[in-house]
Amino acid sequence: MEVLLIYLLVGIGAGTIAGLFGVGGGLIIVPALVLVFTAQGIAPEILTHMAVGTSLATIIVTSISSIRTHHGKRAVDWNIVVAMAPGILVGSWLGGTTADWLSGAWLQLLIGVFAVGIALKMWRDGLRKEPLSTDGGRVPGKAGLSLAGGFIGWASAIFGIGGGSLTVPFLSRCHVVMQRAVATSAACGLPIAVAGALSFAYQGWGNVQLPEWSSGYIYWPAFFGIVLTSAWFAKLGALLAHRLSPQLLKNCFGGLLFLIGVRFVWLNYQVLFS
Repeated sequence: MEVLLIYLLVGIGAGTIAGLFGVGGGLIIVPALVLVFTAQGIAPEILTHMAVGTSLATIIVTSISSIRTHHGKRAVDWNIVVAMAPGILVGSWLGGTTADWLSGAWLQLLIGVFAVGIALKMWRDGLRKEPLSTDGGRVPGKAGLSLAGGFIGWASAIFGIGGGSLTVPFLSRCHVVMQRAVATSAACGLPIAVAGALSFAYQGWGNVQLPEWSSGYIYWPAFFGIVLTSAWFAKLGALLAHRLSPQLLKNCFGGLLFLIGVRFVWLNYQVLFS
């Protein structure tokens, strides 16, 4: 019962932060689950993989809600989504396979580097006096979109995210207007989450170190605890966001990601190279 309460709190925190900062909850869910799983005594060899796999499973639920909202506003470019989907599905599955090849320490190190990179990008964008350049050209053809989807799916599955931090900049540089890029990215998050979660479930299936109530690297108590609260508190976070300075929010979230990333990098660098 106490463990379920902790997962409900993780969902509250992830949902609120996602609503406040306009980012996917995976950037918070994965580090939070790593800490919780460590405290639970789950084997260090698999706990990071479980955090990523469980995060991807929760994104399936949250992305459906997001897609419905964006589709209702006719903001999703479904032609782009359909073109990117084959690459996303293959890339996300391969991302789960790649993660399974990595040790827990290496996976945490990569997640830490990614978190620091996103934090620095947020700070850099906040310092720009001019709008971000979109000189990347027009939207590529189906083959190009599928190839881009493959890379985005692969990287997103490794980090346990819905891919918005990668898909939105890509579409923006392809001259897709920002509102449409965000909506289309949200739709792309569903195939990323589905294929990635299935891959993590498959890769971890039968692992003798898994705790009860697991399907491969997906841990169902954490899944249900998070999805029960995250969607509701994402709405609360969105309401709070309208009352606070957008730049202040970005700086604060960048600081949080930076601290999380540095901690992951420092601890796992010592494990791997000391």
